[in-house]
Amino acid sequence: MFRATLKSLLSRKLRLTLSAFAVVLGVMFVAGSIVMTSSMAKSFDAMFQGINKNIDVQVTAKPKLENSGSDTASALIPASEIAKIESAPGVAKATANVFADGARVIGKDGKVAPSFAPRFGSNWTGEDDLIQLREGRGPNAPNEVVVDASIAKALNFKVGDTIGILTLQPKKEFTLVGIFGYSGDRDTLGGSQVVAWQLPVAQELMLGQKDVYTDVQLQADDGVSQTELKKTIEGVLGSGYTVQTRDEVNEANSQDIQQALSFVNYIFLGFAGVALFVGIFLILNTFSMLVAQRTRELALYRAMGAARGQVIRSVLFEALVIGVIASVVGLLFGIGIGFALGSVFSNFGGANIDLQLTVPLSAIIASFVVGIGVTLVAALFPAVRASRIPPIAAMRDAATPDKPLTKITSIGGAIFIVGGALMAWGLTENGSLWALLGGVLLVFIGVALLTPIVSRPIVSVIGRIFAWSVPGQLGRRNSARNPRRTAITAAALMVSIALVTGVSTIVASASKSISSAVGDQLNAELIVSGQQTGPQPPTFDVATLDKMEQAEGVDKVAAFYVGPAQINNKQSYLAAASDPAATRELIGLKVKSGEIDRIGPNQIVVDEDTAKDQRLSVGDQVPVQQVKGGAENYEIVGVYEQNDAFSGFMAGEDAAKNFQVAQPAQAFVKVEDGASVKDVEAEIKTLLADSPEVNVQDQSAFIDQITGQFDTILTFVQILLALAILIAILGIVNTLALSVIERTRELGLLRAIGLRRSQTTRMITVESVVISVFGALLGIVVGVGLGAAVVQALKSQGLSEFALPWGQMGTYLVLSVFVGVIAALLPALRAARLNVLAAISYE
Repeated sequence: MFRATLKSLLSRKLRLTLSAFAVVLGVMFVAGSIVMTSSMAKSFDAMFQGINKNIDVQVTAKPKLENSGSDTASALIPASEIAKIESAPGVAKATANVFADGARVIGKDGKVAPSFAPRFGSNWTGEDDLIQLREGRGPNAPNEVVVDASIAKALNFKVGDTIGILTLQPKKEFTLVGIFGYSGDRDTLGGSQVVAWQLPVAQELMLGQKDVYTDVQLQADDGVSQTELKKTIEGVLGSGYTVQTRDEVNEANSQDIQQALSFVNYIFLGFAGVALFVGIFLILNTFSMLVAQRTRELALYRAMGAARGQVIRSVLFEALVIGVIASVVGLLFGIGIGFALGSVFSNFGGANIDLQLTVPLSAIIASFVVGIGVTLVAALFPAVRASRIPPIAAMRDAATPDKPLTKITSIGGAIFIVGGALMAWGLTENGSLWALLGGVLLVFIGVALLTPIVSRPIVSVIGRIFAWSVPGQLGRRNSARNPRRTAITAAALMVSIALVTGVSTIVASASKSISSAVGDQLNAELIVSGQQTGPQPPTFDVATLDKMEQAEGVDKVAAFYVGPAQINNKQSYLAAASDPAATRELIGLKVKSGEIDRIGPNQIVVDEDTAKDQRLSVGDQVPVQQVKGGAENYEIVGVYEQNDAFSGFMAGEDAAKNFQVAQPAQAFVKVEDGASVKDVEAEIKTLLADSPEVNVQDQSAFIDQITGQFDTILTFVQILLALAILIAILGIVNTLALSVIERTRELGLLRAIGLRRSQTTRMITVESVVISVFGALLGIVVGVGLGAAVVQALKSQGLSEFALPWGQMGTYLVLSVFVGVIAALLPALRAARLNVLAAISYE
């Protein structure tokens, strides 16, 4: 039986290779994501060890806020503590530094280049074995600055140029006197950007205070260990500071990198899961058709004494061989892809990180578990079906009649209902992401099982579009003759189209909700804002706000300062309004209780939903801890109705003094009746010339700015799901190729009675296009349903409008026709080239 199975497997190499290719792609994604993140993490670890090799102990102050994301400048060490550290026993050298995120260099085009990497401002400490001057010298005056080579290359700066830099203060100009790099011919460390001034300038611009530092790096005396020095410094400084050894600093840096890379890893693994799920349909269809075509062969095995278990093991053995081969190939390709992607990220922006290829055991185990598991699961049902073939079937033709669809429809309906319920629970406040994902998976499985019952009538209707000729009529009937096979083939395309359509529906609804909220609630013609690409929001000079209010044609201006805060013992964000009364009018706030037009010092207002969740009401006192200063009690003086344009806590302008960046982040401008909006916009744009991170725009442009981020997400999803669509194309190719073999005699007879080669090609193409369009239609319907469910669940979160992405849905339908044509090429050519006499005599 083993030899017979092996010979049977080798006789179908091409067909089984197509199935294995789907598994290879999925395994490649899994292995590649693990290899990439592991290699990059190890490379960053090595980089940090090199950077910190001269540090024995590092001292930092504990931030006032936990997990604020931009609290570097609030965790400061006063100069008085430096003297204590330097005089502590065991300290050979203490180097106090200023190193804080938020230094944004303005390019020659007057704009700040967007960057998601940190943009540090520091004090210049001179050259060492890590930092190396490539041009010029260090800063010797307050108006001089040096920048790293990545900034100089990206913005085309040379020594002697004048450059503008945004910090905690508005734009200031400096003379560039030096360009530095790092050991190993690196332009940057991990993609970050660094500018450096004299120490007093760095303290003023990056920390907002004199005689303070962000960290102190210590070197121990000979014979003093890192641990001993750490304990000594902890005793000197007390509990307000974090003291770490070099190994602990490296470990903390490593964890930060791992956390950042895990997001990328989850994305790749998620789409690998989609690819493998789509691959299951391909493998299931392949084995189902092979079993159907081998009915006589398997029946002969039974007639010769083979037990059902032997037949099952025979089919599963074929699947095991495919799974092992696909896992090995997928792992090898995954290692290559992981290394290639890691190299791209490691060298991005001149980082020149020495990528250390790492293939962890988890990548190998995951590749084989996923590859073999998916293949065996997909082959299990065809294997069981093969074992039930009676020996008498050896006397009949290999084709097997379709079974009733009652059982599969009932099972599919039950799974769909369970999946829908699980998904609905996952979308509630008490639900979980895993419940949501599990529900979506069950919904897809349920729809796939329900598809055969609807495939025949729907496919018949779709096929009538192409039934204007005899080949078209034959292709339509071929696509409808086996509903199970057509359903499984179409389901592979359905999954990827459904996911894209679901995301498109959510994006379209979000865009419409934002447009509706801005149009209905915003009473300002112009908005001053920018896109946040770093830990700090884009801001503009507070002096510009005063000039805006006095500009000709301006009626009212409402501006916001924004910063992280701990409010009522919860991590949150606090907005400080320049003019509460104007804010209420311009963004459409309505009073629920109390007063929101006047907000005095240590007073705050809040939206009704937050007040309800935290059981707050007018007159209550809530503790507020901002980035700067100590904890203070604020009185709630007003509660406003829920508003789609604004929500959360809002204080008066005086609260902005304790923000890390005490500058406005956004402003809403009401134009006087009869004044030209364009003229006012031009005037404000002139006032914002030295604030390149923000711009003034009308409501339409403001909506486009916000919704443009959704378009980026949608494009990213479409690119990644292209892999699943490729597998779906392979599924159609495989189905048609096997169908051509199955219908060899039929095709020979058609050719014998006059069907030409070109007509045979058209017949196969129509069959392919009908299946592809059916899969796309199914995907669009399911995707719209999933998107509608998410929109309904998020209605209370501001997703108040439902919209359909008509343009994208039309594009997917048109593309499905091209997919069908492409998938039909090889099977159609094979069918057209059949030898007529050999085909008629085919068994």
